[in-house]
Amino acid sequence: MTDKERASEAVVRLKSLYPDAVCSLEYDGEPWKLLVMGRLSAQCTDARVNITCRELFSRFPTARALADADLGEIENIVRPCGLYRVKASDIKAECMLLEDKYGGKLPDTTEDLLTFPGVGRKIANLLLGDIFGKPGIVADTHCIRICGRLGFYPETQKDPVKTEKTMSSLIEGGEQSDFCHRLVLFGRETCRAKSPDCENCRLSDICKYNSAKKNS
Repeated sequence: MTDKERASEAVVRLKSLYPDAVCSLEYDGEPWKLLVMGRLSAQCTDARVNITCRELFSRFPTARALADADLGEIENIVRPCGLYRVKASDIKAECMLLEDKYGGKLPDTTEDLLTFPGVGRKIANLLLGDIFGKPGIVADTHCIRICGRLGFYPETQKDPVKTEKTMSSLIEGGEQSDFCHRLVLFGRETCRAKSPDCENCRLSDICKYNSAKKNS
């Protein structure tokens, strides 16, 4: 099979395993919340972000409220997410930019999204996919690890931009967002970082990591 064919097969199998490709961040369908949660998710688990944001959004229920909030109060709430000072500063600035420049409506282009403090290509693609239904590979740790193990690029490659470029060429645009959400679930349950469950893996026969392990 070619890489394109294996990628298509991975899409089909993951779709069968996880029919509901749901974002792990519980943003209630509100774009500004996903913008904030995406920033908080850096070097932090989605589960911790979800817990922290219940308090954050209860205290500041709108982007305008968060933009006008006292920075110290934001820092205290988001402290459990780590890097809390820079994250608090970024999410306050994000909400200010969203409200003051865009009238509270999240822009739908990569170029505009990258102007928001703390937003890189990973979060921009998450927003494009979840909010606007546009193509975008979210090259997070699960995506980078699993696609490397599958053999779409060397496992030693940890560059998210290179991963995004490679996988964007292999996964159909309309499947990219859901594919990445499914990789998160698959990475937690089966293709774990330290102990991948290759014996019970639905992708093992198209995985170069598993093939190499069996032949070693």
